[in-house]
Amino acid sequence: MPQRLIPLARPVQALFATAMRELETQASQSLPAGTLMARAGLAAAQWLRALHPHARQVTVWCGPGNNGGDGLVMARHLHSAGLSVTVHTVDPEGPGPVDRARALAAAREWGLAISPADDFETSHAEPSDRIHVDALLGIGLREAPRGAVARAVAALRQLSTSGVQVLALDLPSGLDGDRGRDLGAPRCQATLTFLAPKPGLFTGDGRDLAGQLWLEDLGTEFTPSLEAAELWGAIQLARWRDWAPRSRWPHGSHKGRQGDVWVLGGAAGMSGAAHLAGRAALASGAGRVYLVGSRSDPGEPGLMHRPSWPGGDTVVAGCGGGAVIASSLPQAIAQADRLVLDADALNHLAGDADWAEQLHAREGRPTVLTPHPLEAARLLRTDVATVQADRPSQARLLAERSRCTVVLKGSGTVIAHPQRPWRLNTTGHSALAGPGTGDVLAGWLGGLLAQAPEAPTDEVAALAVAWHGAAVDALPLGRSAGTTASTLIGHMAAIAP
Repeated sequence: MPQRLIPLARPVQALFATAMRELETQASQSLPAGTLMARAGLAAAQWLRALHPHARQVTVWCGPGNNGGDGLVMARHLHSAGLSVTVHTVDPEGPGPVDRARALAAAREWGLAISPADDFETSHAEPSDRIHVDALLGIGLREAPRGAVARAVAALRQLSTSGVQVLALDLPSGLDGDRGRDLGAPRCQATLTFLAPKPGLFTGDGRDLAGQLWLEDLGTEFTPSLEAAELWGAIQLARWRDWAPRSRWPHGSHKGRQGDVWVLGGAAGMSGAAHLAGRAALASGAGRVYLVGSRSDPGEPGLMHRPSWPGGDTVVAGCGGGAVIASSLPQAIAQADRLVLDADALNHLAGDADWAEQLHAREGRPTVLTPHPLEAARLLRTDVATVQADRPSQARLLAERSRCTVVLKGSGTVIAHPQRPWRLNTTGHSALAGPGTGDVLAGWLGGLLAQAPEAPTDEVAALAVAWHGAAVDALPLGRSAGTTASTLIGHMAAIAP
């Protein structure tokens, strides 16, 4: 039985389409012909029956490539198990893959009902217990499908929006597996991905379109490459014990040894943002947290107010903006030992033509930028659509230009570093889309950096993001649970490793 991919049960890497093809080729060369397709189809059949043990009617949509071949093998196994199986195919324009042709011939020999996908009419009502399987397209999609494939994908998308259960093999057809762009894909309840995860399943539109994620490695192994993205989830929170193990602090320890954080920001009417960042830094375990530029926080007397920042230590700048950002940002860039730039600090920085050169001077000192897509677009002199169309590459581009760690927030937050592997976060959901949650992340990250100054900056950033998301994973989607930025801090503290 394939493993459930989220929540992560073990460290996993996601591969771009180019690396996936190399992996497929290597695996195919070491196995008898057709082995991978045979394994994928059998695993898919077992997966469907485990997810829907009472399902009796299944329609499998099979494309012209190997993904369609996987679907044909799956259909044959479901048919032999006594399910009522219908197959809709989009035949290849040319000869097509050999393994797929063999799978089609075998399906016909078994007496499956096979018809062209164009014969399906979405106007008629589908039985509520019928499961549709999307095996139309696999990896490598770069533009919207065309012709018969496009019509089949559109039919599946229409079915998925009408409440019909749709499961996907490898990727929802119409989802860019590298970038997470929606090019017309159906909204699936679950996706079984093969060999290795694909980045697009975890960022952009991927999480919403793919549903529950499952992985079947087909018995293969691969050597990680630079094009692999490390997937970070709640399992990585255990690393915090290695970097700042509270249990090993001596009895004689005190707040002065646990790191100081200075929060710069909090304009009139926006002081709540700075207060949230300060509270988060304090709750993360930082020893002393100071507010500069905002009024004292009456709800958290442990936060100290200072009229100015003396230099050094860990600085979180930008939450709530204000005059202190304009006056203190150059000093913070020049003098902070560790620096988190968020919100208005990023917008202020983007207004300078030489912003990248300013940050280059910090090379070697921990520096993290935490933009949302619009802030990233301002720094990169582009637009939000461009950033969202290829979140992994845009985050890595910003990391290269700034020579800093970049946390590109959003669905499937991307953590990029100019010289190290990039990461994709798998925790959290739309409960984090409310006001102030970004301030909490910035403050929590600052608190972690202050406590673990020697830990790899990009890994601490990835840990903070995973921690932030894991705190809401047990809560309902959206804001229906009543989660606010203030209550989020408590949830984060409650799951401390």
